Amino acid sequence: MIDPILVSIKIGSFNLVVHWYGVIVMLGFTVATWLAGREVKRRGGDENWIWDSLLYILIAGVIGGRILYVVHDIAGGGKTYINDPLSIINIPAGGLHIYGAFLFGGIAFYIYARKMKLDMWLLLDSIAPSLLIGQAIGRIANFINQELYGPPTTMPWGIPIDANHRLPAWSDLTQYPVATTRFHPTFAYEMLWNIAAAGLLLWIGQKFAGKLRQGTIFFGWLVLAGLGRVIVETWRPDQPLITG
Repeated sequence: MIDPILVSIKIGSFNLVVHWYGVIVMLGFTVATWLAGREVKRRGGDENWIWDSLLYILIAGVIGGRILYVVHDIAGGGKTYINDPLSIINIPAGGLHIYGAFLFGGIAFYIYARKMKLDMWLLLDSIAPSLLIGQAIGRIANFINQELYGPPTTMPWGIPIDANHRLPAWSDLTQYPVATTRFHPTFAYEMLWNIAAAGLLLWIGQKFAGKLRQGTIFFGWLVLAGLGRVIVETWRPDQPLITG
C-alpha cells in the first residue's frame, strides 16, 4: 500500500508533514474550480466569478466539514471529541465530512454571489457537475488511507486492508487473513458513480441548452449525488447509526 505521508521534513523541533490526503483533496478542489469556471464561461458568465469566490468557500468549507464530521461521530456514539474537546480543532489529524463542506461552502458562496449581484442559478447549474468530479478525485485519497471500504469480497477488484486499518468486524486475522482477504472498494464505487453522474449532467446541460429551466442541473446534482451516497453507504459498515 502507499504511505499516506508524502513528505516529512524536520527542522529543529518543527516537523512539516504533507499527507497525500490533503494534496489529493486540493487537487480535486482545483480541478472542480477550473471545470466550474469553464462551464460558467460557456453559459455566458465570467469564469473569474468562481476563482474570486474561493476565499469564502475554502474557509467555510473546512469549518463546515469539520463540524459535521464531529457531530456525525458523536451521534454514532463516539466519545473521542467528548472526552477531548480540544481534538475538535486538530484538523490535521483527519476528519472532514464532505456534506458539511458543501453546506457551509454553499452558504458562503451564496453570500458572495449576493454581494457581487451575480446570477445565482447560472452559477449553481455551472458548478454542480464539477462538484461531482472534484469529489471523485478526492476519493483516491481514501484508497491511500485505507478507509471507507466495504465488507470482504471475492470479486477480482477487491482491495487488501492492513490489520491496523481493519474495522472490528474483520479484525480477527485467523478468519480474515491479511494475505488473502480482500474488501469492496466502496470509495471507488462512489467515485465511478460521481464521474458518470457528472458526465450525464454535462451532456444534458449542453444537449438541451436554452431549453432547460434554471436550476435543473443543480437539482439533478442533488438527486444523483444523494442517490449514489445512499446506495454506497448501505455497503459501508463504518457508518455510525444515531443512538437512541
